[in-house]
Amino acid sequence: MEDPQQRRFWLIELIAYWEGRLNTRHLREFFGVTRQCASKDINDYRDICPGNLRDYCPREKGYTPSPDFQRHYISADVAEYLNWMAGLSARALPADATYSLPNCVLRHPARNVTPQVMRPLVRAIREGRRVEVDYGSISNPNGEGRIIVPHTFVNTGLRWHLRAWCEKNRQYRDFVLSRFLGQPEVLDQSPHTAEADIAWNTEITLVLEPDARLTPEKKAVLEHDYNMEGGQLCLKTRAALASYLLKEMQVNTKMLDGRPEAQQLVLVNEDDVKEWLF
Repeated sequence: MEDPQQRRFWLIELIAYWEGRLNTRHLREFFGVTRQCASKDINDYRDICPGNLRDYCPREKGYTPSPDFQRHYISADVAEYLNWMAGLSARALPADATYSLPNCVLRHPARNVTPQVMRPLVRAIREGRRVEVDYGSISNPNGEGRIIVPHTFVNTGLRWHLRAWCEKNRQYRDFVLSRFLGQPEVLDQSPHTAEADIAWNTEITLVLEPDARLTPEKKAVLEHDYNMEGGQLCLKTRAALASYLLKEMQVNTKMLDGRPEAQQLVLVNEDDVKEWLF
């Protein structure tokens, strides 16, 4: 079983490294410990990892990481922080090792996201602020300056991106986290909140069926596999995330695969949802 103190040291590093500020509230809320216990954990961490955290800063209302911060309990993969933040990972392990079952988790390659990118974005989301960023893309690999207003980190299965209002395009768009360059600059507040993002707040239903070219026996396998009702699988999702969900389900809406065994599922209500697909 993982040492409880080691778990608290892990959280201390995780918050300090990716958010740029740590206080006792993080430990108190996540572990349910008292303020005194949380303060002791932070002091113990500073003794074990000297030089990682600066002294308490009244202006920041917390401890900030030093420029020479060294990771001892966390990785450099931003997904570790984002998965924790989204509640996808609590680092819980069975108390009895013999109770564990053999398992293997497919791990995607870590994307190149730095704390210098994350800290301003986290602050901007929490404070509803505009951010000036330098963003690289396939169409503009050298980077392009723009101002965005981020509101949500999104896990699409393969990678994390940022949902944000883009002042250049005058619409809400998705930005891949690993394509931000340099260090974003936090600006003033903006009225472009998540509540104004129509595609984000619109719920649609994707209706999937086994490919009609499959034999009845093969269709039955898929119906059982996905626990379909009436031969259909109905998936509710935010309109902004519909294309990502279809991609995860390996449903191609642009071109039908020549082999129905490869296509397997098809979207049968495409006319109803096509305005949200890309």
